[in-house]
Amino acid sequence: MPFPAQLSIPPEVLEIVEKLQSAGHATYCVGGAIRDNLLGHPNQDFDLATTATPNEVCEIFRRTVPVGIEHGTVAVFDKNDVLHEVTTFRKDVKTDGRHAEVEFGVSLEEDLARRDFTINAIAYHPLEHEWLDPFDGAGDLARKVIRAVGDPAQRFREDYLRILRAVRFSARFGFKIDPETWQAAKANAAGLQHLSAERVRDEWFKGLETANRGAEFVRLWDEVGALARWLPETQAAMFDGRRAVIDKLGDPDPILITAFLSDNPTASLSRLKCSNADIKRAASISRNQVWPDANDGANVRRWMSGAYEVVDDLVAINRASGRGEGLEAAVDGERTAGVPLSIADLAVDGTDLIERGIPRGPAVGKTLMRLLADVLKDPSLNTKERLLDLIS
Repeated sequence: MPFPAQLSIPPEVLEIVEKLQSAGHATYCVGGAIRDNLLGHPNQDFDLATTATPNEVCEIFRRTVPVGIEHGTVAVFDKNDVLHEVTTFRKDVKTDGRHAEVEFGVSLEEDLARRDFTINAIAYHPLEHEWLDPFDGAGDLARKVIRAVGDPAQRFREDYLRILRAVRFSARFGFKIDPETWQAAKANAAGLQHLSAERVRDEWFKGLETANRGAEFVRLWDEVGALARWLPETQAAMFDGRRAVIDKLGDPDPILITAFLSDNPTASLSRLKCSNADIKRAASISRNQVWPDANDGANVRRWMSGAYEVVDDLVAINRASGRGEGLEAAVDGERTAGVPLSIADLAVDGTDLIERGIPRGPAVGKTLMRLLADVLKDPSLNTKERLLDLIS
């Protein structure tokens, strides 16, 4: 892949580069934005690599954030209050597969040599329009290959998250993973268990959100051993047809997909340290996949009431699974009619019941639930007069 004569760099980024260069520090654009622009994918989030140390960066720029100063990274605010990461040229001197100790004062070539894949090890000087590609990342972009920089086994042992990144990039771009790189990924997959749940969760979510085909992304996670180590409850989906459905779900929602694939989404998402709200939503999606008779209005309303906040998620699953349009049409019809689906939708509330003689406490809630059941059966009952008559 030939390099363009120059890339279009945001003026705010150029201003940061110019200040660093004026202070005597060579500075290049690096990272994913370079890769994406060469592939024709818009991405203006350019990271910068420089000879300046973190302290020197902080001296040059008035407003900075030390986002990873021990690893050489300082975020610099531009005039529009947008942050841009500026990282000192560095090399790893020690790593445990999760965290690295780095050394500054190295060359740009040495800095690029510590990166994960060749397609991410390309540098561009935005003022001089000079390209540096010591590992033929442009060639791998043209060949549509994910290949580790240098020894792939060493790259993965430096940071086991790179195994999941290889899968994500492969699924996102539709690239093949270089055979030697893939074998090294599988051989080092045991190291995935040492990663933090948050890092794994982020890769799982980003992978599902960006994959050209979610089913292929999940297949690669399974083949490399990541499902067995982090999401064993989803492995049955590799054989019962669920995996093939996720490409038809519409928006690639990681919680919805995980809930659909997992035999126990509460366990899966708890292991990934997801929020209680996400875990609750996934559990409801899993629990309510008992489909009502679309021709029975009361049945549909009871199902909608039970599923409530995840009805749209379940309709998406129903549609993607090829069960026809009956349920979706029935749900749309009930919504158009404005039928009550929760206690909050009833024409009476707790105060009305107490005034009618229902004692305060659990009896109020039980009565409201009974009234809701009546209304789900016959929505015409949802008037204050008729509901109060029902408790007389």
